[in-house]
Amino acid sequence: MAKVLIGMSGGVDSAVAAYLLQKEGYEVIGVTLRSWMSQDGDEGRCCEIDDARNVAAKLGIRYHVQNCLSQFEEHVTAPFVRDYIHGLTPNPCIECNRFVKWEQMLYLAKVMQADYVATGHYASVVRCGNGRYTVKCAEHAEKDQTYMLYKLTQEMLEKTLMPLGSYSKQEVRKIASSIGIPVADKPDSQEICFVPDGSYADYILANAKETVPGEGNFVDEAGNVIGRHKGIIHYTVGQRKGLGIALGVPAFITKIDPVKNEITIGTESSLYSREVFCGDCNYLSIPGIGEGENIHCLAKIRYHHNASPAVLTVAGQDRLRITFDEPVKGAAPGQSAVFYDEEDRVIGGGIILRKEDI
Repeated sequence: MAKVLIGMSGGVDSAVAAYLLQKEGYEVIGVTLRSWMSQDGDEGRCCEIDDARNVAAKLGIRYHVQNCLSQFEEHVTAPFVRDYIHGLTPNPCIECNRFVKWEQMLYLAKVMQADYVATGHYASVVRCGNGRYTVKCAEHAEKDQTYMLYKLTQEMLEKTLMPLGSYSKQEVRKIASSIGIPVADKPDSQEICFVPDGSYADYILANAKETVPGEGNFVDEAGNVIGRHKGIIHYTVGQRKGLGIALGVPAFITKIDPVKNEITIGTESSLYSREVFCGDCNYLSIPGIGEGENIHCLAKIRYHHNASPAVLTVAGQDRLRITFDEPVKGAAPGQSAVFYDEEDRVIGGGIILRKEDI
């Protein structure tokens, strides 16, 4: 009997994933990674220990809690704060998956002599014809989570099981209800686990270890001052609402300049671009892209973006150019672009760069 260590958040997805692995004949061990705790002792939605422990008891599986607070701060919350201060829009869940969840679960799996680790992500791990591992989109696109998994390594994916790739959320809840799982109707979390009230700026102000930029100028695309902003940590590229400025026409943030402490306001058309550049790239289904090579793909520039046809080419050392067939809207520096092949498998991904950083 193979042994699998499954990450349990206290939600319905990981609970049902654990049950499905049991049904397949695995010896299942549950673990919750305590990654974040508020000053008043509340757990994040990613690590609600009481709910996870109750699920484990219902399933009759062993259960452990692993403290990852320092790793989470180092790889997730500190970079999150730093990126916003420098005018970027990070995606902390991607970093957490790579540098906290999988790192810690694989470490614990080795200690406990488990053969695999598993999660309740809506995706599937597949092996390509070239022998490399990647993640494939969930059969129900509305819950697909492959975008969040592109930074995983080959070594991680080789040891990973994701049993929910073919299930819809409704099916998962139905299974949980049918076997009496106590979190069957628990609502999904809609916010970042360590910012439960959704106020990124308040979190940054409370946790910054460097000076947070204050008020500065809104400028138009010609550089003319047109108003004052309350600090760049309150804004992101593509934002329209909450600008506090009336121009008589729809206005959008098109650029954030942390050096000048300026935010450029433009029209919606200014948000569109055919070329997007990435750095810090990681490849899954292929080992990389060679100089002069063109890779046709579908690319997403944010989690809820519909993937669009594009071509990938090398644009310098650890720089990748994405040339879209049609212009895409609102590529925000700091977010991730993720690339897919025609079989809905992740080719790889990278961090979207500012033009001046290319």
